[in-house]
Amino acid sequence: MRTPAGSECKHYYEDFNRGREIQQCRLARLNPASLPWQPSDCAKCSAPAILRANSSPDMTLTLTIKRGFLGIGRRVELGAFCSKHLIAIDEPPVGCSQCNAERPNLDALFGERNS
Repeated sequence: MRTPAGSECKHYYEDFNRGREIQQCRLARLNPASLPWQPSDCAKCSAPAILRANSSPDMTLTLTIKRGFLGIGRRVELGAFCSKHLIAIDEPPVGCSQCNAERPNLDALFGERNS
């Protein structure tokens, strides 16, 4: 669904049908340590870019919204975890290093080419 910031994100949900006014980020709802989500937080979130770059079914994202420096403003922190290998992912757009190592190379997929 399209976020208030204008990008597609599978974790954002809105419903304005028949007088309803529901807007929510399902990632922020899962984290009790996070501040309550606001629509302006979508502009600072990197989840849509990560989901476009990496569609691994084993990657789990965690979103934490915190107060900014001296309590002014808001900060959005996004973490990633591989549920298959049970490790934290350092670069979420690239994905889990162990999952990437398990994938076959293109040479193995297509066979060696003789030139």
